[in-house]
Amino acid sequence: MSKTMIKHLKKKKMMKFNLNTRKISKSILTIAGLLVVVIMIVAFASGNGEVKETANVPQALPVEVSLPIFEKITEWDEYTGRFEASNRVEVRARVSGFLESVNFVDGQKVKKGDVLFTIDDRPFEIALDQANADFNQARASLKTAVDNFERVESLRESGAVSIEEYDRRKQALEYAKASVQLSQARVDNAKLNLEFTKVRAPMAGLVSRDMVNEGNLIDGGTANSTLLTTIVATSPIDFYFTGSESDYLRYVRLARNGERSAARSEGIPVFIKLQDEEDFVHEAKMDFVDNELDNGTGTIESRAVLENKDHLLEPGMFGKARIMGSAEHDAIMVPDEIIGTNQSIRFVYVLGDDNLVTTKNVSLGPLHSNGLRIIRDGISREDKLITNNIQKIREGVAVTPIETQLQKDNSGELAAAKME
Repeated sequence: MSKTMIKHLKKKKMMKFNLNTRKISKSILTIAGLLVVVIMIVAFASGNGEVKETANVPQALPVEVSLPIFEKITEWDEYTGRFEASNRVEVRARVSGFLESVNFVDGQKVKKGDVLFTIDDRPFEIALDQANADFNQARASLKTAVDNFERVESLRESGAVSIEEYDRRKQALEYAKASVQLSQARVDNAKLNLEFTKVRAPMAGLVSRDMVNEGNLIDGGTANSTLLTTIVATSPIDFYFTGSESDYLRYVRLARNGERSAARSEGIPVFIKLQDEEDFVHEAKMDFVDNELDNGTGTIESRAVLENKDHLLEPGMFGKARIMGSAEHDAIMVPDEIIGTNQSIRFVYVLGDDNLVTTKNVSLGPLHSNGLRIIRDGISREDKLITNNIQKIREGVAVTPIETQLQKDNSGELAAAKME
């Protein structure tokens, strides 16, 4: 083999070796790159797993907790009632006839004795004249009877007149006397009827509208007489309301124990508010409790009377009355909105051990005047009540408590304030 061929073979082997080396290098680089990518993917996946694992850890829900309000209070009971006039009359004529005039303006104040209506009085004047004529005739007959009797009375002793004639003239005298009395009564009646043609206000007060206009024929003097108008007295004005049998018994026992005044004898104070009022600003005094309970409803009616000098209150208006329902005592109170319901059971959420939510069943009393619900039984003054996020928690859930206390803000509303 020549030297040239040997060199050619060596050169060819070297080129082959270089090509193989380059291929190996590229393979190594490719494998290294793949390893780097795999390591990055594994690292990224591991990192995401840790984040997911961290995100899946449940976080304790922050809630506000507060002690209930505990203070001395007097409980108040509320009743809905209606105002009625302290005095009300229906004005009706006492004689029949044509209505000649209406002498008032609808809705005005009238005094007792004011002439409200005038009935045509001409027939009654004629009747009075006739009664006077009959009366004069009866008096003339009486004088004749007296004269006749006196004549026979002087002759009786001498026997110049018979007993029968004496008795007849005596009876005629008595009849004449009775006729005079009857005629006098007819005159008095005719005078009254003439007086009744002027229909007067039987009391002072506020008159309604005229129910009958001028020129109408009205009926009077009977149970079905024509209603002409009405008059009401509204100062003072009465407020009627009803209470249950249990309320009545409670009030009686409080009075017997000296914890409250007796309603019938001492007149306990009653505070009333109207439909458009927020507070009970009208002060009244109870002056009547009915003598029996209604058999149908089992309630008893009471009445409070109050001054109405400005005539703000009108008969027929509705109102709400508040009266003292207990003696002063210590009470636990909570906001109504934190009380839960489970069918007929009422409960509140309370912070338990290890910041776990627990529930306590409670017995409710009435709303107090401060807007809080009185709690009769179920919690103590040391229980920490959960006051927010009520819809997001349940019994046994861990929470993060934020200490607050119930207090009144500037507007008088109750709110939870964070404790320093």
